[in-house]
Amino acid sequence: MRIVVHDYFGHAFPAQLARALAGSGHDVLHLHCSSFVAGKGRLERTDVDPPGLEFGAVDLGRPFAKYDLLRRVRQERRTGEALARRLRDFRPDAVLSIGPLFVQAALLRASHRAGAAFCFWQQDVLSIAARRVVGRRSQLAGAAAEAAVARLERRLLRRSDAVVVISEDFLSSLQRGGVDETRVSVIENWAPLDELPPMSRANAWAAEHRLDRHPVFLYAGTLGFKHDPGVLLDLAHWAGRNDAIVAVVSEGPGAEWLAEHGDGEPALRLLPYQPHDRLPEVLASADVLVAVLEPEAGAFSVPSKILTYLCAARPLLVSVPAGNLAARVVERSGGGVVVRPGDRSAFLAAAGRLLEDEQARAELAKRGRAYAETEFDIESIAARFEGVLERARSARR
Repeated sequence: MRIVVHDYFGHAFPAQLARALAGSGHDVLHLHCSSFVAGKGRLERTDVDPPGLEFGAVDLGRPFAKYDLLRRVRQERRTGEALARRLRDFRPDAVLSIGPLFVQAALLRASHRAGAAFCFWQQDVLSIAARRVVGRRSQLAGAAAEAAVARLERRLLRRSDAVVVISEDFLSSLQRGGVDETRVSVIENWAPLDELPPMSRANAWAAEHRLDRHPVFLYAGTLGFKHDPGVLLDLAHWAGRNDAIVAVVSEGPGAEWLAEHGDGEPALRLLPYQPHDRLPEVLASADVLVAVLEPEAGAFSVPSKILTYLCAARPLLVSVPAGNLAARVVERSGGGVVVRPGDRSAFLAAAGRLLEDEQARAELAKRGRAYAETEFDIESIAARFEGVLERARSARR
């Protein structure tokens, strides 16, 4: 098959999937938007990549306006059309796509006009996310935003030849939206194990950023509206009294909030996104890896950073809703401690126990890495996606 793997955001695991599909003999074009500011994966060819693999990107000439609604819509439409042109030029048989809804709409139209099957790879229930973001300003506006986004989201999902969701938690939403359940597959996200080898706590990146002198609690990844940066600030205040450091590797509103409200807190270190090839060092610089998710976000989001953390062989401390898939992954892996969001005293108490017990940290780290090595087998994951795309192509024909 000729396959387009589109991940608007440029994450590491879809790029790994593109490589695996090309390694199975398919011609694969991976597309992303280079203007979207996020932790990026390995998005260029390497000497060991299979010959049928190609990478492409669209660029706005400026950072994507993630939190400015009107500019964001304009940029989504513009990049959607540019990505659609790249898709048409490639002439695919099947398209697997992650992206904002206006981009998804452009690629679905282009796919069907080219005779290709379109698979909607759903990472978030975006209608619920819209209510949360817009509803911060006005509950009425939030409800209206949810309704408008839900209509578009349902229409795109119903028109897709296949839908892949990352959690069974999304299935009830699809059922309410009238999506044909026979076209829906559940494939949980993963992290590229081969790109995230465990490394020594004493490494060059830790030394460069003076993180080799004290115990470190580290948060790496997106810190947006669905995360509460106040948890990290409280952790930094606590860490300062316990000879520890909280390092936050992120950009955007959450990092900006921490810069403003955490000014003068010596235990808080704020760093921008790091190159993908340095990520193993970044994660290895932690004694404990931290993730947070607000209760309202539990219904529409699964923090993929937790999957990356498991590869690093470091214990996890996560504040996420108990019903969220991320909490279930941490619990079934045995790789960390889960605390209910909003319970700051329990969160800090768990941090204290991990800080004091080196043996417990080592055992959690060992279990987390073992889980990743068992569950993140890219060959079996790619085979499942290959089956989804083959069935979608047959149905489209």
